[in-house]
Amino acid sequence: MALAVLTGCGEGADEKPADGKGTAGKSPAASRPASPAGGLDEAQLTAVAFTDGERVGEFTASEYTLDGPIGDAYTATPAVCQPLVSLAGDVSGHEPTAQVQRKVDKPTDLRGVTVDVTLRSYAGDGAAKAMASLGRAGEECAGGLTEERAFARGTYEKVEPVTPPAFADEADEVKAYRFTILDVKGKLKLHEYLTVVRSGSTTLAFRGEVLGTTDFGGIPDAVTAAQWKKFRAGQA
Repeated sequence: MALAVLTGCGEGADEKPADGKGTAGKSPAASRPASPAGGLDEAQLTAVAFTDGERVGEFTASEYTLDGPIGDAYTATPAVCQPLVSLAGDVSGHEPTAQVQRKVDKPTDLRGVTVDVTLRSYAGDGAAKAMASLGRAGEECAGGLTEERAFARGTYEKVEPVTPPAFADEADEVKAYRFTILDVKGKLKLHEYLTVVRSGSTTLAFRGEVLGTTDFGGIPDAVTAAQWKKFRAGQA
């Protein structure tokens, strides 16, 4: 993703978010039906994911020609912070049974927001465990962490909870964060946002960034709302 060029960087309930508008996460809602124990397979995830070329508000979705940017090449120190860097199965300790990844951006705007959208399905209570690990990381790593890559290192100065999407009450769990990250020279402060939504045994992860120091305010609502709507319609 764009910030990787500058930073070498990749992918808590009831906390006051950085923008002061609401909570960063919500607890599971027992009243909602659970997904099948085996979770959705890749074909089912693909059916509810954005398609290549699909318009998403003023953005366009596309498939990655290579592996997506937030993968097993990204690890964190301390290890408890790993879910904030990457939820990929090889490094997170929570192996999904299926995964589909998309990119959403404005292809003609190189300095605009780019959002990595990843849908993952887990067996049993794997999705809930992944969310628990993410919540623990958000709390214990609020003061910062280090992201390790094969040939680079990034420093997260702060991890702050932010307001979750408007549809949060429809999901089982939602966690949303803002990251303040130093560039590779340790001088510029960059920003990334991460929102992860759980519905039964499926998670929908959104990681957004821009090329530059602009704080763009969060994952665009048009992206999260459209993906949630498409996912829910497929489940119905």
